[in-house]
Amino acid sequence: MKIGYFTERPYRSVPEDEVFKNRSFFGLSNKFFDPIKGSADYRYYIEEYRYAEELGFDLVALNEHHGNPFCLGSVMNVEASVLAYATKRVKIVLIGNPLPVLKHPLRMAEELAEIDLISQGRLISGWVRGAGSEQFFNNANPAYNRELFNEAHDFIVQAWTRPGPWRYEGEHFHYRHVNPWALPYQKPHPPFWIPGILSPETVRWCAEHRYPYIGLGTEMGPTCDLWDIYADEAAKYGYQAGTENFGYLLPTVVAETDEKAHQLATNFIFGGGQNAFARPEWAMPSGYNSKTAIRMLAKQPTGSWLGVSGANLEKLGADENAGAKVDYKEVKEKLESGLKRIEGRLQLIAGSPKTVLERIKVVLKVLRPGVFIMFNVQGPATNEERMGNMRLFAQEVMPGIREYSKELGLLDSFEREPGSVKLQDGAPRASVNNREPLYELNLYKRPEQRAGA
Repeated sequence: MKIGYFTERPYRSVPEDEVFKNRSFFGLSNKFFDPIKGSADYRYYIEEYRYAEELGFDLVALNEHHGNPFCLGSVMNVEASVLAYATKRVKIVLIGNPLPVLKHPLRMAEELAEIDLISQGRLISGWVRGAGSEQFFNNANPAYNRELFNEAHDFIVQAWTRPGPWRYEGEHFHYRHVNPWALPYQKPHPPFWIPGILSPETVRWCAEHRYPYIGLGTEMGPTCDLWDIYADEAAKYGYQAGTENFGYLLPTVVAETDEKAHQLATNFIFGGGQNAFARPEWAMPSGYNSKTAIRMLAKQPTGSWLGVSGANLEKLGADENAGAKVDYKEVKEKLESGLKRIEGRLQLIAGSPKTVLERIKVVLKVLRPGVFIMFNVQGPATNEERMGNMRLFAQEVMPGIREYSKELGLLDSFEREPGSVKLQDGAPRASVNNREPLYELNLYKRPEQRAGA
């Protein structure tokens, strides 16, 4: 198993009340950005990733969002290039570059090749369709999102593997001269990991290409369903999906006591938390999601991958528009109640080292991922609080995770190549998850219960 470290790298000086008034991090005016504080945050997060390597994490993960103080990584390849030189051992995972809004995939191929070369082959390149707000920010037509994703992916693979020069005339991209001189250190190219939040189309695409799929903190029952979709599709292509095909990213907070950990975890709901990432008109533009994906998202109890209800934010907006005085304290109290509910569903784990380890063991037993990625706290948590969380996790939780993963036989994609376990024609596939702990904890209904609902 590989154990990774991730943070959204939030801008920590954003005024919370302004986020509430806007009902969204995305769209908040950049007049609230202070370059001195922003510079300090960027430099600190680089040091934090270097600290993750020092603590023994196997990989560090970056992501990218645009126009949003929730995540400062608007051009994560810049951060990755710094880490490629500033670190020596950890793999650098990009989860990931938003292909449909790139406009220039040949430039992307060159950027990533340089990062892989500087790191001497430690890059893991992930691709995403980009959040709905990314389409809005980059003036990309969401109806062409998947077409652009597929074509950009295929073109970049060709640019790295097909000797040039050659001409490319595609549906959305056109190049007279394709001949990138600097090619990746890894051959034929860096491995690809694909993150997602319950899109069956993305999962089937991953299975077809034998790429590991990284679940982003989605509720475990629907995530098991998604694992099954992957495994069924893999069987069609003649191979048995296994732990090497799956990873899971989970918000994780460790402190000396359960009470201290929960208090630190409230940073995840600062300003409304992940649920306030973008308002619905930006998060779900017309044509962006298929009907099937929308149905699966609707099965989430709150519609948010982190699981904090947005109802309070919608009510807040209605009150603002009606001229009513908003009680922010009341809103925060309701959000904290939602936080406790998602902790109960194990979509966020907070507690003492012992508590956290036991809860993560349940997640590993159910989902059987070959990669587990710790997601550090959001909001204005201090450097000391963030690094303390990392240190306690690495020193007092990570050894237990490694030991338990060996008991479960959780192999990652470097220990066993995805797609290498062949299935004989007509042979049934093996199970890729274990829902029994979910039934025992009343976190998911048994099939007969769901059928009768």
